[in-house]
Amino acid sequence: MTIAVSPNIAVDPNPRDTERWPAGAPGPARAAEPAHVIRDAAEALRVAHALADTFRAGASERDRSGRRPLAELDAFSQSGLWSINVPRAHGGPGLSYRTLAQVIAIVSAADPSIGQIAQNHLGIVASIDTVSDEAQKALLFGLVLAGTRFGNAFSEIGTPRAADFRTHFVEDGDHVVVQGTKFYATGALLAHLVPIVALDGEGRAWYAIAERNAPGLTVIDDWSSFGQRTTASGTVQIDGVRVPKSHLVPAWKGYARPSADGAIFQIIQAAVDAGIARAALAETIDFVRTRSRPWIDSGLERASDDPHTIRIVGDLTIRLHAAEALLDRAGLALDAAVADPDADTVAAAQLAVAEAKVLTTEVALSTTNTLFELAGTRATLAEHNLDRHWRNARTHTLHDPVRWKYAIIGNHALNGVNPPFHAWS
Repeated sequence: MTIAVSPNIAVDPNPRDTERWPAGAPGPARAAEPAHVIRDAAEALRVAHALADTFRAGASERDRSGRRPLAELDAFSQSGLWSINVPRAHGGPGLSYRTLAQVIAIVSAADPSIGQIAQNHLGIVASIDTVSDEAQKALLFGLVLAGTRFGNAFSEIGTPRAADFRTHFVEDGDHVVVQGTKFYATGALLAHLVPIVALDGEGRAWYAIAERNAPGLTVIDDWSSFGQRTTASGTVQIDGVRVPKSHLVPAWKGYARPSADGAIFQIIQAAVDAGIARAALAETIDFVRTRSRPWIDSGLERASDDPHTIRIVGDLTIRLHAAEALLDRAGLALDAAVADPDADTVAAAQLAVAEAKVLTTEVALSTTNTLFELAGTRATLAEHNLDRHWRNARTHTLHDPVRWKYAIIGNHALNGVNPPFHAWS
């Protein structure tokens, strides 16, 4: 039995992939039918809400069991939401980044692990649009429109800085051969193609987009974080993996001149955090209304009538709405930078996204923590699993430390210094 979301899009409520995947297990099969293509922003939001309704139902169980959301990702990518930033010139919807951020926030309010898994795919699509030639765009966008999912093998552990990579490739005829090890590889386990950040002989970074089941590419399901548990953000071992040059994307070109590529990755991070905050606030309100008891000194019959609780919920609501407004503003700034990239428009987008990142981080952490203060001791019982919201917020907001966002915003306001230009800004 499946749960229909819209024509040709369904979620199996009883999927079989209930265990962690053993090292070397093959990746998922590609869909038998092409993915849907979204028509406009209104449809994208409708589909996002429909999917979120199905994802929400199993989110707590997946968090408890560690079950990987393969069925959910199949529905998500087949829905057309994984191609919404494919340009119209290549058959895609070409929707705005304002809409894309709204979609990710909606999905993440239901299950932020699923929202995060989509991030690198959508960021890669944006990068291809920035740096690839027309032939490569036609090839790779065609795969995306057919329902192919990109994972990621970007980050490494054990290097001095996040921007330092040891993974490299050498040329071999019409292929390159890639060698290295990656971690934090969100989505790679359940992807069809795995973009690997690898350096050429000149130290330039490329995306070598390998088949998930390519000989020498091993995805290890060893992600053990207390939050974002089902992103499967573990290890990828790359041992002599051959990648055709048609799938070698010059990522370095996106940072050789002004582009919004880094800010696009960042706004999706902020949207995930906004979704976590929405879910936590909704859980708080529901629990206080239906389960919490008023404090003995209040003289009240209902916890929801407590004036102190009312004030705090009001404060959290305002802060969430402020964060969402900044996220929306950042999407508009990004759309302007994508349409006309130069030093000024890109810096404006970076700053707007940084401001959104600050507020979405803060409201995600404060809302997920305050949930327990207002809902009371009963809210900590394992049967409710409400701590998953705080665990998800605390884990996900560690991406790209927000303390540095304050610094770049303040330095621009005081001294007119534009943000640093790299993949994390």
